[in-house]
Amino acid sequence: MPKAARKPARKAPATRLVPLVALAHARSGDKGDTANVGLIALEPAYYPLLVKEVTQARVARHFKGMVKGVDRFELPNLNALNFLLHGALDGGGTISLKTDAQGKVYSTALLRMEIPVPLTLARKVKA
Repeated sequence: MPKAARKPARKAPATRLVPLVALAHARSGDKGDTANVGLIALEPAYYPLLVKEVTQARVARHFKGMVKGVDRFELPNLNALNFLLHGALDGGGTISLKTDAQGKVYSTALLRMEIPVPLTLARKVKA
């Protein structure tokens, strides 16, 4: 019996790491001991890439040691993702001794995260 013909391995598209600031803007604030971070695609075409690459696990790794847990919510009608960073504010704005007790810098910190972007798109965005 002849061996089945193997399909050639499909090449993954070439990518480049691009910081999120080139693809989105963000806003953050406090909700008790939880920082709330909204990540909004700069262009509707970027939203599917954000959904694919800015995962709950990746954000948790990005903020490792700073948060106790991460939840992610998709808001496709806004081309946005919303993240809750639990345990990020040392008890919350009114009792925390942290410099950023309201969690305002978490949006900037998230925008520094790099994600793999197809080269065709990476060449177009300001990275």
